[in-house]
Amino acid sequence: MTASHRINPLFSKVIGIFLPALAVFALAGAGLAPLHLLAAPRLPTDPAEVLERLPLRPGDASARELVGLRSAVTRAAREAPADPLPAAQLAGRYYELAVARGDPRYIGYADAVLAPFARDRTPAVLTVRGQLRQYRHDFDGALQDFAAALEADPQFASAHAWRGAIFLVQANYAAAKSECDALLALDRPTLYGGCIGLVLAYGGRMDAGYAALQRALDGTRDPGNRLWLLTRLGEVAAWRGQPEAAERHYRAALALGIDDGYLLAAWSDFLLDRQRPAEVVKWLAGWEASDGLLLRLALAETALEQPAAKAHVQALADRFAAAKLRGDTTHRAEEARYLLHLAGDPAAALAVAAANYRVQREPRDARVLLEAAIAARDAGAAQPVRDWLRSSGFEDPHLRQLGLASAP
Repeated sequence: MTASHRINPLFSKVIGIFLPALAVFALAGAGLAPLHLLAAPRLPTDPAEVLERLPLRPGDASARELVGLRSAVTRAAREAPADPLPAAQLAGRYYELAVARGDPRYIGYADAVLAPFARDRTPAVLTVRGQLRQYRHDFDGALQDFAAALEADPQFASAHAWRGAIFLVQANYAAAKSECDALLALDRPTLYGGCIGLVLAYGGRMDAGYAALQRALDGTRDPGNRLWLLTRLGEVAAWRGQPEAAERHYRAALALGIDDGYLLAAWSDFLLDRQRPAEVVKWLAGWEASDGLLLRLALAETALEQPAAKAHVQALADRFAAAKLRGDTTHRAEEARYLLHLAGDPAAALAVAAANYRVQREPRDARVLLEAAIAARDAGAAQPVRDWLRSSGFEDPHLRQLGLASAP
């Protein structure tokens, strides 16, 4: 999953978008069409023609929810065309679905809904616009949108949470802590706990970070908040070398029954590291639309020598090629893993991983760069990660071991 798709504060229903607690890095790898499907777009002549129906799971309440939100937008366009709130609510819900399901078509829908309010400066619109920008790795533009939202409403906590999330992706921990402090000053304990927990964990204080995330979890009953906090507790426990605790947290998050691409990706990576690929295949069945989850599925199928692996590896190759044609660079972390572990091209993997690390610097981005540098026997390319390990004090033993192995 890419970093921009990892960002998604534990937002609550403020304006129908904010799921209460901090910036979640919900990696939604986007499923892209193969090259031959992109060659000749067709414009329909009948505006009522249905081109495609996005997949919704049986019993999914999202379909009914979207009908209601779309109706509100239509009604507002007729009765109160200057009111941006219905559009912001619908666009925010599209964004949530894109992240949860790894389907970028929802991002296009969100763009279209917000288009009439391109110059609107209300916090609701600015926040959703910032979400869409960070999805595409326009971090500077997103930070500006969230800053503008705070200028309009200094109490708008979600903007601080999103800014903290972006600063964490960029490994700017001092700036991220400032956003955490702002959340504390606004008396948002769950948001603050999620924020400071990650700042501490990434910055060399893993035990303190874990404790902060646990306190935030203990203080909230909201299912969305608990999903995010349990997922991050699972990651931190794994980094601390506590696989039993990590698995307990992941399973508790999965038991909530909420679709979440980031959770499935983190859980799958945990299982792959524990040499349990058969479980990955079971969990990721039906999630092939997400590049990030398809990557993990293909890794598991390849390890098991399953027949489906070949088709899924080819699908990944097609999607990454299509992304290059569009100039889309949001899936570099996944592409680097594909090149390294499935295509067997460490030199190409290293180039992509290095380009990715210049934009996003989370632990998983560091890991793929170290692995590619070791495979390509290029110690110099891994220097930025070794510098980060030294300056941050990040404590994951496996990552530190890779740093030593990559040194000259």
